[in-house]
Amino acid sequence: MTIKNPTTLGAVNLSERRQKPIIHCKAGNMISIHHLVRTCCAYVLLISLVAMTSSSTAMASAYRVGVGRADCTGPSVEITFMGYAQLSQRGVGIHLRQYARAFIFEETPGRRAVFVSVDAGMMGHAVKRDVLAVLQKKYGDLYRAENVAISGSHTHSTPGGFLMYLLYDMTSLGFVSETFNALVRGIAQSIIRAHNSMIEAKVYVAEIDVLEANINRSPSAYENNPEEERAQYRDNVDKRLVQLRMVNKNGVVFGAINWFAVHPTSMNNTNRYVSSDNVGLASVMLEQERNKGSLVGKGEFVGAFASSNLGDVSPNIMGPKCEKTGLPCDLLTSSCPAGAGACFASGPGEDMFESTKIIATRLYSAASQLLTKSGGRQVTGPVNFVHQFVDMTKAEAMYYNPKTRALEQVRGCLPAMGYSFAAGTTDGPGAFDFQQGTITDNALWNAVRDFIAEPTVDDKECQAPKPILLATGRAKFPYDWQPKIVPTQILLIGDFAIAAVPGEFTTMSGRRMRNEVSAASVAAGGKTLQVVVAGLSNMYTSYITTPEEYEVQRYEGASTLYGPHTLTIYLQQYKRMVRAMVLNETLDAGPTPPYQDDKQISLMTGVIFDGHPIGREFGSVKIQPLNTYERGDTVSTTFVTGNPRNNLMHDKTFFTVEQKQVDGNWTVVATDANWETKFKWERQSTILGFSDTEFLWEIGPDTKLGTYRIRHFGYYRYILGGVYPYTGSTKTFIVE
Repeated sequence: MTIKNPTTLGAVNLSERRQKPIIHCKAGNMISIHHLVRTCCAYVLLISLVAMTSSSTAMASAYRVGVGRADCTGPSVEITFMGYAQLSQRGVGIHLRQYARAFIFEETPGRRAVFVSVDAGMMGHAVKRDVLAVLQKKYGDLYRAENVAISGSHTHSTPGGFLMYLLYDMTSLGFVSETFNALVRGIAQSIIRAHNSMIEAKVYVAEIDVLEANINRSPSAYENNPEEERAQYRDNVDKRLVQLRMVNKNGVVFGAINWFAVHPTSMNNTNRYVSSDNVGLASVMLEQERNKGSLVGKGEFVGAFASSNLGDVSPNIMGPKCEKTGLPCDLLTSSCPAGAGACFASGPGEDMFESTKIIATRLYSAASQLLTKSGGRQVTGPVNFVHQFVDMTKAEAMYYNPKTRALEQVRGCLPAMGYSFAAGTTDGPGAFDFQQGTITDNALWNAVRDFIAEPTVDDKECQAPKPILLATGRAKFPYDWQPKIVPTQILLIGDFAIAAVPGEFTTMSGRRMRNEVSAASVAAGGKTLQVVVAGLSNMYTSYITTPEEYEVQRYEGASTLYGPHTLTIYLQQYKRMVRAMVLNETLDAGPTPPYQDDKQISLMTGVIFDGHPIGREFGSVKIQPLNTYERGDTVSTTFVTGNPRNNLMHDKTFFTVEQKQVDGNWTVVATDANWETKFKWERQSTILGFSDTEFLWEIGPDTKLGTYRIRHFGYYRYILGGVYPYTGSTKTFIVE
């Protein structure tokens, strides 16, 4: 751009404004010193204004972004996992550690939005509350309920007992403080690390389809949605992976969030190792690729695979089959003929470990492809957020009934679980003789229900056609069984909206949410938004189906707490929130969920003491590895150990695989967080407190040849009090 100087000193080329300025005078012109100084000042002012404009334009397309990751692994032994509700599924060790991955976005100084994806079954209100208490002690009100969203990945292989609602903590024998505190500490630490790593960055969004990674596990319910609506979509599950990536000023990607709709249930209900399952392994793979030479859980790049509208979506893509015959199960009830066994879905691998790795690899490969191509579009615009608590039992909404073609006023119900809830899913069948698709009740089970809490006539009418098996909204002893007041929240980064929802939206529920939120923004005079549904955020309230899916009463419909119009109420609420953001209106905070910390009951005992056999100290090797191994072999060794619950070893490890270097020093090449390793703890004597731990290491095809050893780090609880550290090491062995 060239501007003529008004003092006739020629032209100033602004495209060359960073060069040393040269003033050319026309021949014959006589310029006074005063005129020259005035001209130079005008020139400098003009250059400064243009530079400021250019700088302002550049900053408008950039954010300040921070990423952080922290270990939040809970007690790995003796505690029941949260997800399958199987009392027998108690942990025996670790296969994959749990991590919290935090991402902070800031466009205007001091106005931030925080998204955290956690390797946990879901998120609890009390966990988030205590995380915020930690942050506010350090940073004041910079981080609040309004601008922090915490989403659980929904793995079914991590310890439970942290939700503080009786139904959800029941199979964990109540509240487990170790699980709760591990999550609070880890999530808070991930945000603190993100806070400390804030840098100028650009944000991009890209998408890619991932095939053969998910199927609909309740197709009969999905088919009950309107035909014209289903016709808009190619598949009955979302195949699209949405990636938000962060790039620093040097063009280096340092963070990525990947939303994909799939249940982390590749590890089935027989698994007893702590595991972040398919999405957790995908995160590890992506981070290992980007953090070359770093151990798992270390390195600057942070990559999350976050939950979305996964309510009716399974990774077990071979589909449900009868256990003993291998024949397909009944489509509606997911049941098998007498003698054919239970109805299980599985695949694509030969066992759950192989299936987990296959699904994880497909997710990781798709995300890696997006990062490598650096495609998509840049996200620009303000950072915003909105949050409100809603009493779902008192909420009302307007609903267009496609059958009557009229608007109707509908309401939320007191929480209740239907008969099909007890049937479980094809990812993890339930107990007794319950079947999915049940819309009639049973006198015997009704008597059991009424003994706990009897539903009223109004409850039954409100929840219809769901036959109520548990009137959880009426149950008060010893404290609330399920939530009534729920958090609703939207985070906005430019025109990219994260709808943080407190439960498991089904495929079509999520599609409706995305469409309605984007349309509501436009209707209020705002931009067309790209919306992702961030599932299992801030609180857990089971499932959210469409009203049409609810009629079929599959597992998901039976677990939709607030009646057939649960989704209808949520859609109205999220439209109200996005409208408030566009119009810069302030919503009231809403009613506060009850404080139930002082009512918690725990039947799970702590570690009383640890003992060891005479002649064997803690950390001594009971079974040594072999002398030599080859690639593809599995190294096995057993140590005399204390209980792993004595210290959860956050950002540390119970075991290391170490290689001897040329200079005689040892280098750690793997920890208990690696996919290739796992350990199994076993109590040998309850009376004497003896226990052993077996450690396994699968030697990969790329493992360097050489000399190795395995070291163990642990803590034991002394019978007279106190917890003390110990270490142990195997003999050396050779990989040749």
